[in-house]
Amino acid sequence: MDKDKDMEHEDFKNLPRGIALSWGLVKRPQRGPKGELSIAQIIEAAIAIADKDGLAAVSMSRVAASLGFTAMSLYRYISSKDDLLLLMQDAVCNIPIPPEEQRNYWREEMRAYVRVTIHVFQEHPWYGDIPIYGAPVTPNNLKIVDWGLRSMRKLPFNDYEKMSIVLLLSSYARSCGIIQRDMARAVRTGGSPSAFSGLDYSAELKQLVQPDHFPYLSPVVQSGAYTDEIENENTVGNDFDFGLERILDGIEHYLAAKMPVAQMPSDIEKK
Repeated sequence: MDKDKDMEHEDFKNLPRGIALSWGLVKRPQRGPKGELSIAQIIEAAIAIADKDGLAAVSMSRVAASLGFTAMSLYRYISSKDDLLLLMQDAVCNIPIPPEEQRNYWREEMRAYVRVTIHVFQEHPWYGDIPIYGAPVTPNNLKIVDWGLRSMRKLPFNDYEKMSIVLLLSSYARSCGIIQRDMARAVRTGGSPSAFSGLDYSAELKQLVQPDHFPYLSPVVQSGAYTDEIENENTVGNDFDFGLERILDGIEHYLAAKMPVAQMPSDIEKK
């Protein structure tokens, strides 16, 4: 395949350029001094800028300047900012996938999948600022999808069900990752965790949120649960873990409906 990486392979001519770049299917630039730049260098520089100053700070000219080149030099390698953003997304998804272990319980693997996905948003806060334009199609993104599917290798789900569950877990991880990112941003800019949760305004909310206008919310506010004044003994670690466990409960309930307990492998029965 090394030879194919130096040419635009006919079999992949329908791929958008950014996606083809992520798979190494685009010709290397012929003009300019040999080896003066590389796509990997450009992506690394762009990620460093985004990590430090946010996605809005990333431009072809700024990335080029950080490397000591002109923007035109970059365009010989990556033809648009959209392609650069796609490659940045894929690069930060190049994370170590835990080795497959036959004894791993599917819930444990799904927990790990969600937590590692959330970590990407924490490590690279700009990641969630890039809109979703379609299904993952770049190699590192697809490795993560493959990992998600691996957690269901022993479960009697069809391909549609497996992909739907991966989407459910990924959507939850994205939501949690963005919320945690926003909380961290609020604290960095002078806010406090208690302001973010509403705890600073708990007394005022208890007066404002009355049963005549908010019949179902009012008792929750009065109890202190809305602003995290109290801890629920049923939560596992925090709100995000609690939500994840309920998603996994739902998957397990669906699994039980498809396969009677008597027929379940021992690792599926394990709690």
